[in-house]
Amino acid sequence: MMTDAVQKVALVTGGSRGIGKACVLDLAAAGYNVAFSYARNAEAAQEVVKAVEALGRKALAVQADAADGNAAQALVDRTVADLGRLDGLVNNAGITKDGLLMRMSNDDWQSVMDTNLSGVFYTLRAAAKVMMKQRSGSIVNITSISGVYGNAGQANYSASKAGVIGLTKSASKELAARNIRVNAVAPGFIATDMTHDLPLDTIAERIPLKRLGEAQDVAKAVTFLITCGDYVTGQVLQVDGGLVI
Repeated sequence: MMTDAVQKVALVTGGSRGIGKACVLDLAAAGYNVAFSYARNAEAAQEVVKAVEALGRKALAVQADAADGNAAQALVDRTVADLGRLDGLVNNAGITKDGLLMRMSNDDWQSVMDTNLSGVFYTLRAAAKVMMKQRSGSIVNITSISGVYGNAGQANYSASKAGVIGLTKSASKELAARNIRVNAVAPGFIATDMTHDLPLDTIAERIPLKRLGEAQDVAKAVTFLITCGDYVTGQVLQVDGGLVI
């Protein structure tokens, strides 16, 4: 456990539920003070704050639109103002609006791209400004196996997540000279609110480990990259039970 004299701070977007919540709690357990954004559910956000504080860490919940560049800058500014610094960023906020591409509306395409790709760029850019001054930092972008191999009915989602991989690799090359690492984690089928309507038993049979992942499986990978992967950058770590081998 790190001491308060060197207390580090992480920021997680979309941190009130699912994978984001698991990342917030795992980073807090690793000794980080944690700020996180949420979209609408203030009650759920406050429950996460209480859980972080129960671990002996400080927590900051900020309502923010993940697709808004000004909101992303304000989120980073608030994190630094309230918690003092920024050492780790987890770009987790994302949405799905699935449908066959021939029937996909312009709005369904654009809203997914705005949140899942542009939102990652906005927050990464804002955080990088802080980390460059510190000459240190670690950024983890949550992509998806859908961005690695594509998925029918998810043209917008797959394209946005593939874009996150390209952004991750480009940013890792630009920021390495300032001792900032940028990696991505690509979850497979994880048991969250986003997957509860899927035929989970059938999906599990396709996975070599024969089960869906848990949010904590992803969080552990994220925490490793934030806290321990000092010589790892520009990588995409697939947390998918072996689905894409």
